[in-house]
Amino acid sequence: MTNDEVVVDVSQDWILACDVQQRFMQGPGRNTGSMDYSARCRQVRALGGDCYDFMPLADDRLALVVGDASGKGLAAALMMANVQSSLRTAALFTGNDLAKLLNVVNHQAYDSSLADRFATVFYAVFDGATRRLRYVNAGHNPPIVVRQDGSVHRLEPGGAPVGMFPVSNYQESLLQLNPGDVVIAYTDGVIEATNPAGEEWGVQGLLEATVGCEPLCRGCQTDDATVAVLRVV
Repeated sequence: MTNDEVVVDVSQDWILACDVQQRFMQGPGRNTGSMDYSARCRQVRALGGDCYDFMPLADDRLALVVGDASGKGLAAALMMANVQSSLRTAALFTGNDLAKLLNVVNHQAYDSSLADRFATVFYAVFDGATRRLRYVNAGHNPPIVVRQDGSVHRLEPGGAPVGMFPVSNYQESLLQLNPGDVVIAYTDGVIEATNPAGEEWGVQGLLEATVGCEPLCRGCQTDDATVAVLRVV
């Protein structure tokens, strides 16, 4: 090392970055009288590209977000932080138009991210008074709705991941929920986790664990993993 070289200790910056990311994800679940909700995010590294967010809104409504940025580590975490900040800001001035909200977030993500960076996002608003779920799925794994009668409904994508294209069209969908119905949003890392035999858990494994037929997957996690659950009361 020459005299002109300087050693920079970034450990404190890394700790602060981890703290900021965790503040976006307020772990404990809640019961509001019309719904129960909770979530868990487990990153492969200290920082990762997964996220979830619950945002209480006026008139007994709740916004639910689950996202997954491409890649892993710091770059993915920065991408997702950008998306989360954009979602919270855009929600203040786009009103109830969820498709418009995702268009704003997509534009911001595309303009401020590297060419090979994007994020899948599921954004939904649950109205506790009407028990209606309005949602936009931007290229994310289809969340699962498990009805009280055991039937399953998948919330398919209605647009491309944010940041992938300069302009993308998003479609808002509406689903009527009933007491006892459960909404499960998840990222790739959950269903791609493998058991000791190398078999992926898959969507079926997630469903079986939800209804109590099978234990949770015990195996190898190779990707950031997030699950968010909302149960209608």
